[in-house]
Amino acid sequence: MTSGATIPARDRLIVALDVDSVETARALVARLGDSVSFYKIGMELAYGGGLPLVEELKAGGKKVFVDLKLHDIGQTVERATRQIARLGADFLTIHGFPQTMRAARQGAGDSGLRLLAVTVMTSYDDADLAEAGYSIGVAALVSRRATQAKDAGIDGLILSPQEVAPIRALVGPQMALVTPGVRPAGAALGDQKRVMTPGEAIAAGADHLVVGRPVTQAPDPRAAAERIVAEISAAMGG
Repeated sequence: MTSGATIPARDRLIVALDVDSVETARALVARLGDSVSFYKIGMELAYGGGLPLVEELKAGGKKVFVDLKLHDIGQTVERATRQIARLGADFLTIHGFPQTMRAARQGAGDSGLRLLAVTVMTSYDDADLAEAGYSIGVAALVSRRATQAKDAGIDGLILSPQEVAPIRALVGPQMALVTPGVRPAGAALGDQKRVMTPGEAIAAGADHLVVGRPVTQAPDPRAAAERIVAEISAAMGG
């Protein structure tokens, strides 16, 4: 997957369906209509019976990102990745450990499923890493995992918008850079710590932006999504 202006502005916004039921997810998708083309199914919805939505959304012409952050023994990761590929998902997250990435790459094969390695969660900062026993900070750990992901043949990275510019320079144009931690100006940060606005993230070199609550909990989700797409388009020079 190449980065750059070949990705339309609307396809760069990924709306996170971080809800607890399939019915709520379907209602959101219906309300958003053609304003959104790409959705994320995370743990809450997946574990609430939402994985069949992958095929349903694909049948409706949408793209789907399955965000399960796989991390287990190699055989389990390989087999789980193969199952997600069979559903027809476009993206799948795995944790950025070399053994995990190699197993997922084997499981994905030539299915077309694109693997995204999580570098450092966007809700973590240097203090959180120190508390967990890491001797290096966020920037160094993101760089290390980005290099390892590229070496493992992974298609892209999950990282905060603050790391996009240096990591783009490190890994080149071929890897997809997907950024949570994106908040429109004036929006509550929630549990995110390393954030930028949509326009700033795109200008830094991000390919896709994952946005949840600023869209799904807005009084008018469709209007909120359209504002973000417009900001993305403006940052692309459109």
